Amino acid sequence: MSEQQSIKLAFPAALTAIVGMTKRLIQRLAQPWLAQLVLRFALAVPFWKSGILKWHGFLHLSDTAIDLFTQEFQLHLPGGPYPFPHPAVIAFLSGCGEVTFPVLLVLGLGTRFAAVGLILMTCIVELTVPDGWPIHLTWVGMALAIAAWGPGLFSIDYVLGDQSPRS
Repeated sequence: MSEQQSIKLAFPAALTAIVGMTKRLIQRLAQPWLAQLVLRFALAVPFWKSGILKWHGFLHLSDTAIDLFTQEFQLHLPGGPYPFPHPAVIAFLSGCGEVTFPVLLVLGLGTRFAAVGLILMTCIVELTVPDGWPIHLTWVGMALAIAAWGPGLFSIDYVLGDQSPRS
């Protein structure tokens, strides 16, 4: 057998070996518990970052948050846009949800509840910022995965008994 023929035979075997090693590495890394943990943190970050800006001390909304819901934010419904009803109340509830739900997600406490809460908040955000649908769709996808498959091994919910089959 010539050297060229042996190289031709060795190349597919090497490629097959590399593909096999890559597949095994991916299978080791892509564990359900790790995906669940990363999803919880990834979903928590944008809501936390938005929510923390709405506060100027404990249970004291910043003036900017109230101004946003009074003057800037509008509900884009048919025939609208319309102003938010009771903007100070909506700003307060929004700020509470944007801080509380991410903390629950990160801790893995009431995780499914927090995920559903963020789905509902995302629906309101979509009505407020309809051009943001690509990122909003991503948030809903992450929240649905968390609600469907649970918090995972590294969560308070798991210790308390939410040991879903996919954990």
